Amino acid sequence: MTRAEKADLLREIGAERILVKDGPYGSMIQSYRLDEEGFRAGRTFNHDQKGNNDLLNLTRPDIVGEICNAYLDAGADILATNTFNSNAISLADYGIAGMAREINMAAARLTRACADAATARDPAKPRFVVGALGPTNKTLSVSPNVNDPGFRAVSFDEMKGIYREQIEGLLDGGVDFILIETVFDTLNAKAALVAADEAAEARGEELPVMVSMTLTDLAGRNLSGQTVEAFWHSVRHAKPLTMGLNCSFGATELHPYVNALNPQVEGLLCVYPNAGLPNELGAYDEPPAMTAKLVKGWAENGWLNVVGGCCGTTPAHIKAIADAVKGVKPRQWHALPPALRLSGMEAASFF
Repeated sequence: MTRAEKADLLREIGAERILVKDGPYGSMIQSYRLDEEGFRAGRTFNHDQKGNNDLLNLTRPDIVGEICNAYLDAGADILATNTFNSNAISLADYGIAGMAREINMAAARLTRACADAATARDPAKPRFVVGALGPTNKTLSVSPNVNDPGFRAVSFDEMKGIYREQIEGLLDGGVDFILIETVFDTLNAKAALVAADEAAEARGEELPVMVSMTLTDLAGRNLSGQTVEAFWHSVRHAKPLTMGLNCSFGATELHPYVNALNPQVEGLLCVYPNAGLPNELGAYDEPPAMTAKLVKGWAENGWLNVVGGCCGTTPAHIKAIADAVKGVKPRQWHALPPALRLSGMEAASFF
């Protein structure tokens, strides 16, 4: 199947039942308690690699595969690659910026193999693989220098090129779609969307993208200052396969913003919250049953097409979520009436 056909299949299934996305890699990798040698696994690098989760796609594929399979066993329909930081900007912190393409290809192939094996075991439940693009640790909208508001650490074209390299590696590795997630800066997301569009054009194919925004405060805005509706207006032109929210908060805090997006999005709505808010030690204490109960409320309100977990969630959370939404009718969507829809910090529509 082509990627466009895979997207049609996802929409078809999403109209029949609520799909389940996997959880994070970081929380699970921490449970292995790897030391620095555990991350490098005998390979030689010039920098300390402890904490470089994405490197494990190359050095410890057995660990990444175990995590993939744990989420599949928990009921996940959609698997994201372990590539949140697999871009040249983020990898530069570990001195391996030049390995971005290699890491993305390895991650995609590994996740593809796990997903295909699960589909072969149960052909009635096809699994999808999405290539995850994180926001990087740079921002195009805000100056990192308080004394120079016009300064930017990276240009739009540089950011676009860095995302393009990552996307090419993921596509060559066999992902179905591209997931632009944890978007705190709308302009960063724009660079990723342009990179995806250019990669698709160069390959002569349609490349479905999924977009997921993250909020930076309880006022319901991202770091760029946009509300969820304004952000949707900013990326709606790309016709994302799914649009939604992830990270930042637990389901309790995200509730009003999922509600706000629900009537706006003309397609699948995807939300994957954290396991509540972190405690004073940065750990997440919300048990699977609580996360599942909160998410089920969204489902029963008719707000969900795809749901999963972000920071602090585990395969146990994903299983509880999958069980909770099973049999609940998915959200129904429709085309909005024609209007001029603009976005600044706030959204504006003129009919």
